[in-house]
Amino acid sequence: MEEHGEETEYTCKVCSTSFSQKSSLDAHKRTHREEKPFSCEVCSSSFAKQSLLVQHIRTHTGEKPYSCDKCTSSFAQKSSLVTHMRTHTGAKPYSCEVCGDSFTRKSSLVDHMRRHTGDTPYSCESCDSSFTKKSSLVEHIRKHTGEKPFTCEVCDSSFARKLVLVEHMRTHTGEKPYSCKVCTYSCSQKSSLVVHTRIHTGEKPYSCAVCGSSSITKSLLLEHMRTHTGEKPYSCNVCGYSCTHKPNLVVHMRIHTGEKPFSCDKCSSSFAQKSSLVVHMRQHTGQRPFSCKICGRTFVQKSSLIVHTRKHNDSPPQKSM
Repeated sequence: MEEHGEETEYTCKVCSTSFSQKSSLDAHKRTHREEKPFSCEVCSSSFAKQSLLVQHIRTHTGEKPYSCDKCTSSFAQKSSLVTHMRTHTGAKPYSCEVCGDSFTRKSSLVDHMRRHTGDTPYSCESCDSSFTKKSSLVEHIRKHTGEKPFTCEVCDSSFARKLVLVEHMRTHTGEKPYSCKVCTYSCSQKSSLVVHTRIHTGEKPYSCAVCGSSSITKSLLLEHMRTHTGEKPYSCNVCGYSCTHKPNLVVHMRIHTGEKPFSCDKCSSSFAQKSSLVVHMRQHTGQRPFSCKICGRTFVQKSSLIVHTRKHNDSPPQKSM
């Protein structure tokens, strides 16, 4: 029905949403009544619209009738193809009115807006945590359940998050897709590149509230804080040795196990620490990188230079002739 060339709008009396077709309004009303007359014959899922049932059936059949003409990707839903095409065109039609950030999906904008409003509608029933996104809540719940649904096909390692599995797979493939624009450094994780970039910028965003020292990562700040608290959370179960840094415990345990994983490729020597191998290699190369500023004598190890320098400091001054 048209009046003066304009289509009639059908408006929902509950939420004021408008539709151009009465059938669309009727389907929409079911969302308020929670009426779901269209049921899946394979599982117990039911839907308010027949089109949603059709889309759902494809999760059982694996059918993906919507194909991208730019790459080999295909999708079960047309809307997913439309969203995917934006990865090729660069289109980000959904913009934040607060900060100007733009997004390829409306749902991403909705999630983003909660950062500004502080709204965290998804709450954990096991603790007090709440989240801006449902997916974040799902991932969080796995901390309580211990569920790790994403499994590596190469080594059987499993993970709570798909992204972590993707990053893990790069340890097998050797892929390093994140590259530094300043130097030749590349890495498998975006977070590693963010930390590396701070070496060039000098940024140290994590500050100690006690002494003002700053660190490039939160983990380094936590380690630093132990110099103030005296905390030594890493303990040896053999002799009781404890330390502030986990890598120190790993090295210490080799005293008990006799493990020496760092081997010289010039001779049969092997070492418990990489630093010991580096020093040893200088016997083969002849490198003596530590020089005395007073007499010019050179040393293989910095500790030897320190001992030597004390001899100059402790020696009596020479009498002038």
